[in-house]
Amino acid sequence: HAQTLILITRRTRRKQNNRVITSTGTMTSTEGNGGGSSAAPAESNVPDSQNTSDSATTGNDQSNGYENPSNTRRPANVALKQQRMKSWQPLLDPKWVIATYLLIGIIFIPTGIALHKKSKDLIELKTIYESYTKAGPPADVIGCEIGNSPNQMYLNNEQTCQIQMQVPFDKGDMQPPVMVHYELANFHQNYLSYFNSFDQYQLFGSMKQDAVSAGDCNPLNIIDGTTINPCGLIANTLFNDVITLVSIVGPDGELIQNAPMVETGIAWSSDLEWKYRQPDGFRSEQCASCDQCDCTELNGEGEKAWSCKEPYTNEDGVCFRYYYPKDDTTQYLYETYPMVVSPLDGVTNEHFVVWMRTAALPLFRKLYGYIEQPIPAGSVLTFNVQANFIVERLEGHKALVVSNTYIFGGKNHWLGTLFIIVGSVAAIFGVLFLAKDVLAPRKLGDRMYLKFKDD
Repeated sequence: HAQTLILITRRTRRKQNNRVITSTGTMTSTEGNGGGSSAAPAESNVPDSQNTSDSATTGNDQSNGYENPSNTRRPANVALKQQRMKSWQPLLDPKWVIATYLLIGIIFIPTGIALHKKSKDLIELKTIYESYTKAGPPADVIGCEIGNSPNQMYLNNEQTCQIQMQVPFDKGDMQPPVMVHYELANFHQNYLSYFNSFDQYQLFGSMKQDAVSAGDCNPLNIIDGTTINPCGLIANTLFNDVITLVSIVGPDGELIQNAPMVETGIAWSSDLEWKYRQPDGFRSEQCASCDQCDCTELNGEGEKAWSCKEPYTNEDGVCFRYYYPKDDTTQYLYETYPMVVSPLDGVTNEHFVVWMRTAALPLFRKLYGYIEQPIPAGSVLTFNVQANFIVERLEGHKALVVSNTYIFGGKNHWLGTLFIIVGSVAAIFGVLFLAKDVLAPRKLGDRMYLKFKDD
């Protein structure tokens, strides 16, 4: 019985392999070694017009090299998906290797020297105005220390300390833009718990918060029933020292006019457009005069139309009134850092936006402003600093840095040094391989015997 079952199974498979039903409704026998073939019409319930259409479609698909994806999982018959793309694979004989190494050395070493010289020619003025680092440099000035008392100078009648810097005579003028940075040491913004501590939807204006964002913001999310907006560690550790350019006095003793420190345009425009927005429901209005700017005005429903307690006056003396939603139970950014952030700007304040882009290293600089006028050699720059940001707990330091830039950024000798090192290593390998090839060459095989894969 087993032999009979095997025989029947083989015959059944042979019959199935010898029958091919084509799309035109014919049955063709393919048995044999090509000695003969016969075709007989097969009955079909499909109309002739549909058969003709299916045949045409199948023919077009086959001529284009494609198969109906519903009938096969085979990748399309194109060069990319069938891995038939043309490529170039050079034969790395000694001549090519030696020439490549020497060429890298010839290009990289002069480039590194030029970059190193460019960086060296840049002018950088740096003043550490408070330092608690154990092995680092001490402070260059006195009077700016606040120890472990945050916001001390702001609370003490907005007291300030003064920093003066002089442009050296031997390096020429400082060409614009002259960048003003603040530097922090031993502040680790790259810790994961710190890096993730913010609510992106809240920063973009949402007044709702999900459980995940609330967990990321803890413990600076809701404190004693008051909602912190924006929440999280990054937003609530904002660098809030206030730096003001008082004057620039030229080498002749004359005051340089029209050279203010600009504090707008320091943040990425994409961040301002796509990542930060005032809370939903916020509105503000410029008043005709400060005397007519009434924050107690009621709306048609008898409720306060404005959340401000008193009008906000900007640097030009213009008064505004504003409204923040849920102001009674929410502490907004302008209330946490009134010395830096105005109620009109809120989270769109550019100093805040710059701070929110966290640094990768514990020693970092962030842009505070820039000067658009050239500063002659020998000039003296005077800054007033209202110190509010504490660094004693960090065992770090704060510094004010004024510098100009070139095409690859600020003063940084490491880029040129890296080019010189890579070029030198490549040149040394090139010389060694050249000596080896000249003194003890190795006989190579004949390339005529190499066989490449045909398409």
